[in-house]
Amino acid sequence: MSDFKQNMSLLHTPDGVRDIYGKEYDNIKFVRDTISKVIESYGYTDIQTPSFEFFDVFSKEVGTIPSRELYKFFDKDNETLVLRPDFTPPIARCAAKYFLEEEKPIRLTYSGQTFQNISSLQGKLSETLQQGAELIGDPTVYADAEMVSLVIDCLLNTGLDNFRISIGEVDYFKGLCKEANLSEQDEHELRNLISSKNPIAASELLKGCDIKEEMREKLLKVSDIFADHGMLSELLESAGNDISKEAVKRLMKLYELLKIRGFEKYVSFDLGLLSKYGYYIGIVFKAYAPSVGSPVATGGRYDKLLSYFGKDAPAVGFVIQTDEVEKILERQEISFPEKDKITEVFFQEDSEGSYKEAIGLAVSLRSIGKRAVLVNKSREK
Repeated sequence: MSDFKQNMSLLHTPDGVRDIYGKEYDNIKFVRDTISKVIESYGYTDIQTPSFEFFDVFSKEVGTIPSRELYKFFDKDNETLVLRPDFTPPIARCAAKYFLEEEKPIRLTYSGQTFQNISSLQGKLSETLQQGAELIGDPTVYADAEMVSLVIDCLLNTGLDNFRISIGEVDYFKGLCKEANLSEQDEHELRNLISSKNPIAASELLKGCDIKEEMREKLLKVSDIFADHGMLSELLESAGNDISKEAVKRLMKLYELLKIRGFEKYVSFDLGLLSKYGYYIGIVFKAYAPSVGSPVATGGRYDKLLSYFGKDAPAVGFVIQTDEVEKILERQEISFPEKDKITEVFFQEDSEGSYKEAIGLAVSLRSIGKRAVLVNKSREK
């Protein structure tokens, strides 16, 4: 009996991971393949990075997720390795390694699993399928527009159309921090608090800082600035420093570029959107679908990250949560393409001629894209 119980326990997966099969797997493959085709149509080249990397690729200095949320282990040389929690640092490492002298913009795309050691109480999976793209070597707002447009195109082609992309600008916040003479540590902590939507803790932090009440209110107000295009001009007038002004101007230009594609209806602006990833500067964005708390896509500009790996180049990119998109499409009862039914081709075990004929028919069906399975009629009950 104890052996039976032990064997039964082996049928289950650890917390945070799951098996995917049948119709759900077919649907995820459809979403993945659709997104890949759209990204490739924009001229992006596939790249694959390892599932695990050295710890330093995701260190605190890089600005990725906290160390406690990493899956860490050791190799035979006692080096600390990490299961990939985030694609952007590995892509930056690859770009620095293989395209160090390249001066023209580099367009890379990828697909794979990421792993984050988070509590099951958060209602999130530890292993997720992600796809994304990175545009390296272009510092302009035109590259920002390409990234946002590409996300919109990808989601629309999967069948999802009732989504919204919130766009923020980290430099707007950084300009206010510089104007207030906040220390680097206080700025970092305040950014995390605003990003996690914790205004009470943010207020308490600023009370301990030697800044004017006017600046304290401006910094706290950042988390409440949700703007459409018309309100950006008002925000530009009220910005009290050049860094914040330039950030707003860039958002205004971004909107005009998206308007050319007819994509302006999918975007809005949220200046409190700062991202938990410290490597993001400039624009950041998240795509949301109705009734879903977590974003289905995230992205932004990270002009300083590649220099950590030895290549001084601007960059912007995004990642789409492929399996999350599939769940939303399923909940919204958006139909997925059906696979062709499997044709059963029968043969008799004791008849060589029957088997040869069945093989010929199966090969013929497969050659025209049909699915065929050989069935031993003698063994059927």
